[in-house]
Amino acid sequence: MELNSSKKTILITPLNWGLGHATRCIPIINALLQNNYTPIIASDGQALVLLKKEFPTLLALELPSYQIEYSKKGKNLKWNLLRNVFKTIKAIKKEKKIIDKWIQQYNISALISDNRLGVYSNEIPSVYITHQLNVLSGNSTWFTGKIHQKIIRKHTECWIPDFEENPNLTGKLGHLSRTDLKLNYIGPLSRLQKRNVEIKYDLMIVLSGPEPQRGLLEEKLKKDVQNYSGQVVFVKGIVQKDQITEQVENVTYYNYMNSSELEQAFNKSDIILSRSGYTTIMDVAKLEKKVFFIPTPGQCEQEYLAKKLNEDYNVPFSAQEDFNIENIQTAARITGDFKNNYNHDWRKLFEFFEK
Repeated sequence: MELNSSKKTILITPLNWGLGHATRCIPIINALLQNNYTPIIASDGQALVLLKKEFPTLLALELPSYQIEYSKKGKNLKWNLLRNVFKTIKAIKKEKKIIDKWIQQYNISALISDNRLGVYSNEIPSVYITHQLNVLSGNSTWFTGKIHQKIIRKHTECWIPDFEENPNLTGKLGHLSRTDLKLNYIGPLSRLQKRNVEIKYDLMIVLSGPEPQRGLLEEKLKKDVQNYSGQVVFVKGIVQKDQITEQVENVTYYNYMNSSELEQAFNKSDIILSRSGYTTIMDVAKLEKKVFFIPTPGQCEQEYLAKKLNEDYNVPFSAQEDFNIENIQTAARITGDFKNNYNHDWRKLFEFFEK
């Protein structure tokens, strides 16, 4: 792709931790294109593969991997992250050097980082996207929250994809009682649109997240759906070169879906079963779908969000080891006027890049 020198070039860099950070950047990338900017995509792993499939004509660059690893037991997650912290710090330092080089090489006018910690600059405007002003980590939450807020301060502005006032979707994750951070609540982000179509699937299973937990849940749910008589569409969340589909009795398996296919499948499904990742929460709230959540074991953020939505909207959830396929009959919607609040004033938001 040749860069257009008459347009401002914006580098957008989602974290490769599951697919949620990448997918919630899709509406931002589309909006940049519609508002006469030139986006450049940069990430690593499956997040980068996904965005290259969504935007094949855009320049896509690779950043160092943070080498985030999960454990088979959720209680060991914090230890695994700590064990790899020096590798992650090394990757972040390397990332910062690469970003400084790219700013000159590609004449970049501004940066958008979705939780990539080395993507900031003192020379050009820098946006940080997060729904976690507080990083929940058990008895170390105060410390991890302060560390994350220190990282946010390196940026010109922080965009939170939620509502500032109640009701909101993130609760204490995305809201601080007092702060001098430059925060901009931009409203929830979703690449999907609600369609009035006939229901085809009784159940849609959508998986994502790092291994091995994604794979462990896939194997469990493959066994569980054998005892389910309704029609099921099962999206494994593995982004590969080619799309692979498989029909096993009443279950249609996909390794991955692009945005258009995912939008159709969501709209044609009665109940959604998924992790309580924030991107999926924004999607099902907008589409007004009944949902049942299974938080990733040991991931405090997903466990908190599942509990919050249960308390606020009676949306059910279950620990992974306790889940039974019959539980989905209790699925419920995240109620409220969320659909109309997904209409962003992109032109006004992007005034940030013109300052």
